Amino acid sequence: MELKPLLPPVVVNGVTIDPGRIAAEAQNHPAPKGKPGLAWKSAARALAIRELLLQQARACGLAPQPVETAPGQWETEDEALIRQLLDQAVSPEPCDEAGLRAAYEADPDRFRAPSLFEAAHILFAAVPGDAEARSAARQMAEAVLAELRDEPRRFAELATRHSACSSKTAGGLLGQLSSGDTVPEFEAVMARMNEGQIELAESRYGLHVIRLDACARGEVLPFEAVLPALREAHDKAAWLRASRDFVAALVAGAEISGIEMT
Repeated sequence: MELKPLLPPVVVNGVTIDPGRIAAEAQNHPAPKGKPGLAWKSAARALAIRELLLQQARACGLAPQPVETAPGQWETEDEALIRQLLDQAVSPEPCDEAGLRAAYEADPDRFRAPSLFEAAHILFAAVPGDAEARSAARQMAEAVLAELRDEPRRFAELATRHSACSSKTAGGLLGQLSSGDTVPEFEAVMARMNEGQIELAESRYGLHVIRLDACARGEVLPFEAVLPALREAHDKAAWLRASRDFVAALVAGAEISGIEMT
């Protein structure tokens, strides 16, 4: 008795994609635990799009011209064909400097120079997925915070006694920190604190009692200083939108079976 395959063959304009390639590609597509089928579907879509692009490149008469992507590393012929096709077919929306200026002026605080902080903390460690540990850590952190609000001079003592961070040996001192030196959730709390203030913060590492010792707020950068970065961000986003539209048009005009493309 012949066994039927568990998954249908994926066929793109008459070309069947090797199931082994899909299985191998699935290793590059994360999926929730216990749901490997989602990784397979994501891999099948990726390979179907790759096949569509290669078919279109050949239909356009392109010949592969691989380039060196890093010292000693060269594109494969298929990679070269896809790059050449996208270079030829994708036309991103041009950059509009007036639009970039309007975006800048709508929220200039987004364009500040890095801030500098001097801070100390006491870490009560707990991983994000452990609700019981997070709750216990919060209770301990709130208790220590209450002690410090009554007796702030005990910060170093309590850091040495309680902190799960190696900074405990220095009384919790973290030294000078620049924007980006800590995880965003920690920095967001520091950014809204006043010097000398002690507050509670929650991060991916657990609960922190933070003392802000000093802060030098970064100044808003002038438009001319951020214009190159704004142009680069626009160009990347515009190219991504245009390439997605191009691929969507190819999918709409193709005969694909065995996988839903949306």
